[in-house]
Amino acid sequence: MGTRAVLALGANLGDREATLRRAALELAAHPRITLTRASPIVRSKPVGGPGGQGDYLNAVVEVETDLSPFGLLRACQEVEERHHRTRSLRWGPRTLDVDIIVYGDLRLDEPELTVPHLRAGTRAFVLVPWALMDPGATLEGHSVAELARRAADLGGLGPDTIPLLTEDPAPGGDAD
Repeated sequence: MGTRAVLALGANLGDREATLRRAALELAAHPRITLTRASPIVRSKPVGGPGGQGDYLNAVVEVETDLSPFGLLRACQEVEERHHRTRSLRWGPRTLDVDIIVYGDLRLDEPELTVPHLRAGTRAFVLVPWALMDPGATLEGHSVAELARRAADLGGLGPDTIPLLTEDPAPGGDAD
């Protein structure tokens, strides 16, 4: 049995919907990652970064893995690289962003990785899809759904959702 981790996926360049779907499937194809649940895709306005960016599509997936946190980070970055992710401008437009939100109950603060993710508890674009995927989810002892209701960027989320995956990601898993 591996460690449960929650990953956030976002994109605002290219075919965003297809990119998020392919990224989720690429993570699931990793021999040491099992995709157990996937949220619907939500649309959001950019938060921070330069003006003039297009809307993002965002989703959250839950995985089980026996990779270390840094091994999982490498796997996420490899998926980003396959989708031509560049890191030239902080919070700038991107073809794909994959962030580790939580990794089990681990608390880690290293230059290359902080878990739980520093801003996850204040970002509706992470919290809303996470709460849709897992209504009972908690982040550092707080209800993810309640954190979503209080998030400053909640008004920037579109009212529509799109299924990320149309089939169960794993036997007994919830796809949407």
